[in-house]
Amino acid sequence: MKLETPQDRDSSFEPKIIEKRQRILADSLEDQIIALYGMGSSMRDISAHIKEMYDAEVSTEVIIDITDRIIPKVKEWQNRPLEDIYCIVWLDAMHFKVREDGKVKHKALYNVLGINKKGKKELLGMYLSESEGANFWLQVLSDLQHRGVKDILIACTDNLTGFPEAIQSIFPKAEVQLCIIHQIRNSLKYVASKEQKEFAADLKLIYGADTKDQAESEMLPKTIFSNLFSDHFIGWTMQGFQQSLR
Repeated sequence: MKLETPQDRDSSFEPKIIEKRQRILADSLEDQIIALYGMGSSMRDISAHIKEMYDAEVSTEVIIDITDRIIPKVKEWQNRPLEDIYCIVWLDAMHFKVREDGKVKHKALYNVLGINKKGKKELLGMYLSESEGANFWLQVLSDLQHRGVKDILIACTDNLTGFPEAIQSIFPKAEVQLCIIHQIRNSLKYVASKEQKEFAADLKLIYGADTKDQAESEMLPKTIFSNLFSDHFIGWTMQGFQQSLR
């Protein structure tokens, strides 16, 4: 590629996209390539974008070489030391599909979000696995312990089978609390779609109450909550409220 670099009397002009005496264009586009890769663009899409913007050919091999440069930084972030105590830690997994070896496979991304003693949110770690299970969560919790976490005051989970026991085995003093969002979703499963909005409004008065007595007072017969469901279901919900309140 032939470039005509503008010149001035003091020779102070410095090109930014392609610097002086630079021979490889892709290196100057490292930040853009990594940003496109982070947003989910494929190697082919990145190459086509660079061709359209800069009229330059960048092979897939070069793009892979550039994206692989961030792997040491990712490893450093994954193994960084953590604080000794976290007030609240949310543990949940995201499920999605990926194409691997020409096949579509299910993956689970384990996310650990914590609030430290200063009240600041911090992403403690992200772990990839084939599926979600208590055994893998046990490995995640062990990794947090090895990185310096000595205690968790409240661990917020989705009540996965065996999950509370896994938490107690690593952090025996941690209080395991069911996630409010998961409780709401589980409750809405039993409600017809046309009644969910009204039901959710009544339910908010219960889980948003400051005390147990106040929550119970909201569960009067006049509400849609108690009109639609049996006493057995109401008792189950109140049990979940008490656990969350702690």
